[in-house]
Amino acid sequence: MFDIAEELKKLPQKPGVYLMKDADHHVIYVGKAVNLRNRVRQYFQSSRNQTAKTRSMVPHIREFEYIVTDSEMEALILECNLIKKYHPYYNIMLKDDKTYPYIKVTVQEMFPRIFVTRRVEKDKAKYYGPFTDVLAMKETVETLHKLFPIRKCKKSLPKEIGKERPCLNFHIGQCLAPCSGKVSAAAYQVYVKDAMDFLEGKHEDIMKKMEREMAEAAESMEYEKAASLRDKLRAIQSVAQKQKMANTGLGDVDVIAFVRAFQECLVQVFFIRGGKMTGRENFTLTAPEEQSRSEILTAFVKQFYSGTAFIPKEIILQEDLMEEERGFIADYLARRRGSKVTLTVPVKGEKHKLVELAHQNAMLIFEQFGEKLRREEQRTKGAMEELRQALGLPTPLRRVEAYDISNTQGFASVGSMVVFEDGKAKNSDYRKFKIKTVIGANDYASMKEVITRRLNHAIREKTEGKASSFTRLPDLILMDGGKTQVHAAEEVLAAFGMEIPVCGMVKDEKHRTRGLLFREKEIQMPLTSEGFKLVTRIQDEVHRFAITYHRKLRQERNLHSVLDDIPGIGEVRRKALLRHFGSVENIAQAEVADLLEVAEMTIPSAEQVYAFFHREDLQMQ
Repeated sequence: MFDIAEELKKLPQKPGVYLMKDADHHVIYVGKAVNLRNRVRQYFQSSRNQTAKTRSMVPHIREFEYIVTDSEMEALILECNLIKKYHPYYNIMLKDDKTYPYIKVTVQEMFPRIFVTRRVEKDKAKYYGPFTDVLAMKETVETLHKLFPIRKCKKSLPKEIGKERPCLNFHIGQCLAPCSGKVSAAAYQVYVKDAMDFLEGKHEDIMKKMEREMAEAAESMEYEKAASLRDKLRAIQSVAQKQKMANTGLGDVDVIAFVRAFQECLVQVFFIRGGKMTGRENFTLTAPEEQSRSEILTAFVKQFYSGTAFIPKEIILQEDLMEEERGFIADYLARRRGSKVTLTVPVKGEKHKLVELAHQNAMLIFEQFGEKLRREEQRTKGAMEELRQALGLPTPLRRVEAYDISNTQGFASVGSMVVFEDGKAKNSDYRKFKIKTVIGANDYASMKEVITRRLNHAIREKTEGKASSFTRLPDLILMDGGKTQVHAAEEVLAAFGMEIPVCGMVKDEKHRTRGLLFREKEIQMPLTSEGFKLVTRIQDEVHRFAITYHRKLRQERNLHSVLDDIPGIGEVRRKALLRHFGSVENIAQAEVADLLEVAEMTIPSAEQVYAFFHREDLQMQ
């Protein structure tokens, strides 16, 4: 038994991460601390100074564990990783785990390459991005390779110079073939610099240079070269015009604003690189309603920048971060970037206008999807609440498990378990049971076996201190059937000393969901209500899952051939025999000489097959 008071005394005065757990050993909150003893103790002291989130969470805490780290910086990284791993209910969760592409220029190489990557490494290369519009980014790279003859290959130069002939890109004018030694590093670097100027938006110098070269080519009557330069010039002018419209005058900056409704938040991030808007992206978060806007923004910044490859020099925020976290987050970001990172909350000027623009975009997108979010909320959590009210249960329903038995005249009996959490199917927790102790069609006994095995598994894991989908017990059990199945489950629960409400899902004469059987009474729900629709979905799903597993087992049995029982006859020979003779009956009537006509058969194997079909016990049947 975990004694919270005693365990609080053992907490070290060191930095680290703590994990709060509920009665089912599930992690419900992950936090970090400079001093674990002081921070964790605060949760169990007077509630007057606690936040609404903490007051809501503390009654559910049954135990905690902690991990000591060498620094608060390490604790922050570990905290973000554990939140992603456990998805705790009381943490703000960033749903999107996106990685963005960058354009990489390997300036550290003698003959640099330009390509797309999603990893930013400390390798002295030059990175441009992130790009949220992948298609536009790929078009930029393609345009770049057409404009500047820079290699695409991964050859190690200058070590591999002269080892192979130039590739097709050299022959179509899109590479200078440094692999052949046809160009010096200095001459090659001129094109690399032009390409980097292009990526940085310094188009004027490039265009003037190309205009001079085009005039010189025309004067020398090199009309093909002049026409090629003209086409390149037009391509650069087109790109320059697009980028000009997105010029902000800032350097490398991210702009962050968000809106929220219910437990859903939508964050809009503008990416500005080199003073130009390179893209924008939306992120969704789930946050308990007790969380403040400052807590939400702080959680987003920590989770987002712990995973993104590039840290800008400035992050412009709609509102300030939590006071106790702000300085530390700035230090963490600076360490990741390698130079100072400024966190700005503007109240006027150009930066404030950018924040307002990001907020307006977030509002528009949220209005577009807000109704969908509200419908989804009603369809899932709202439906669970309707179900709770219909049954008259005192506590909210978070986890519902449904069970069904399937067999064909008692053959291949199986049980299925499906799980719905907060009104949504949780496929990872579905389980299949092959009935082991019951012979024939006995749904009552089969259901007792399934529920017994499920509860035994939970008890064993709790005893061993493990945690899995089986550890957490349901708030409600639904049975695909009437009194027989309900009584079977109730009998098992009583034997285990557990009190979990059990409900039967009853069908009408057309095999459609009709209502619920609870405590010997049939409960009707409005057919158009979200609660009734949820029950229908659960009943259909548990039946589908059971039938699918049963069919699989039945199929496996049907595929079993009598040839499988012949010692020494493997899959290759079985297939060869069936191909040659067409049926098992023909194989059974064949003589040894006939069997030897099959190329894969040897004398011993042919005699084995013949002996098998001419056994005395087989002849007597």
